Amino acid sequence: MNKTNQQAKLFVNELIQSLAGMKFEIVLCPPFVCLTDVKELLAGTNIKLGAQNCYYEQFGAFTGEVSPAMLKEIGVEYVIVGHSERRHIFQETDELINKKVKAVLKNGMKPILCVGETKEEREKGLTFCVVELQVRQGLYGVTKEEVRNVVIAYEPVWAIGTGIVAKPWQAQEVQRFIRQLLAELYDEETANSVPILYGGSIKPDNFLSLILKPDIDGGLVGGASLDRQFIELAKIVSKVIY
Repeated sequence: MNKTNQQAKLFVNELIQSLAGMKFEIVLCPPFVCLTDVKELLAGTNIKLGAQNCYYEQFGAFTGEVSPAMLKEIGVEYVIVGHSERRHIFQETDELINKKVKAVLKNGMKPILCVGETKEEREKGLTFCVVELQVRQGLYGVTKEEVRNVVIAYEPVWAIGTGIVAKPWQAQEVQRFIRQLLAELYDEETANSVPILYGGSIKPDNFLSLILKPDIDGGLVGGASLDRQFIELAKIVSKVIY
């Protein structure tokens, strides 16, 4: 919940100039009220549009919610689903998140399914149990063909907005676990086709050591996406790819 519409437009114009020509996928997920104007600015660029959330129904008496059909018509291509703040502040359950994943897919968009454990859960040794449950329930009923259009983001809750970053080996360990779980649920080829991102206090000074790990395919960027740090992160990815 950052940036007014005017602030968003100014920032996106800056990003377009700085990120032009980069050969990997860049997705911006502004607040709902900014989506239409940001979409117009992104037309003809290499940057794609995402939304931060949606409801699972197409329309109806759900005051205050935004449907996947509304997002699709605007030109949204990605939707973040099950972000830790949605889970913990707004009490979204795995069952609800699963409905959202399916609704996003049904409407021809790609869900970014967020999973991750709290500090208390990690200290109790429950990291893999929590992540497995969230992945299994989040993808319940999602077919092998559909899951190829899903992105998974591992965001340890204890590292979000805290300045604490999972050590590269910690992030890699969990993301490898997710990859193996996907292979168990589907098959190895399908598992390798699903991008798995890391999210949690990503900054230019720690991103390189993370992105070099074999099962970290990119970043779900929080606070660093609000200023020029985002451009620096993109440059790091560009150097790794090329």
